[in-house]
Amino acid sequence: MTKPLIGVTTYLDQARWRVWDMPAALLPAQYPRLVRESGGLAVMLPPDGPEAAAAVVARLDGLVIAGGADVEPGRYGAEPDPRTGPPARERDAWELALIDAALASGTPLLGICRGMQLLNVALGGTLIQHMDGHVDAVGVIGRHAVKPVPGTRYASLVPELTEVPTYHHQAVDRLGTGLTASAHAEDGTVEAVETDGPAWVLGVQWHPEMGEDLRVMRGLVEAAGR
Repeated sequence: MTKPLIGVTTYLDQARWRVWDMPAALLPAQYPRLVRESGGLAVMLPPDGPEAAAAVVARLDGLVIAGGADVEPGRYGAEPDPRTGPPARERDAWELALIDAALASGTPLLGICRGMQLLNVALGGTLIQHMDGHVDAVGVIGRHAVKPVPGTRYASLVPELTEVPTYHHQAVDRLGTGLTASAHAEDGTVEAVETDGPAWVLGVQWHPEMGEDLRVMRGLVEAAGR
């Protein structure tokens, strides 16, 4: 049986390794590990021209929009907060085009952290630009509890209250058109969103690749295999 091909977006940044110091397409190894352990084949999707997005998505069985930099506030009609990080405009343009292509084609889609926020923005939603309590320390993954909303796609995958790996200082504010909140943190922060229609579209605010729970990624891979 052929394993589903899952595209995962990447960072585009200056990086150093061995004798090299140059621009690089980067992806933490935990992302392809999670795809593999969930039964899929992972392929990296570095930023490209938005006009290429539909052709790329057409070759995939599923799509993951990975975590990373803050979404540029202008994308949702806001002025930058002083605590918002520098924009990654090339990633924003590329990944928004990928999201649009996946939604148009019905390709299963999972947004992780930034990816969930970008999904919300793609559908006309807005973001809280800074919040406290969801980052333990710079560069340190924390954990907190997430409660599913009964009857949602997320709850069908993870029906119980769960501790998840977390690292974010922004979150969903106004939900995008056609999105439903499907999990919350104890402080009320929206921790998962999904579309109301039959297509498999889910965003999670945490980082499943930094944990051992395969259920969210396995849900994507299984949908991609159908």
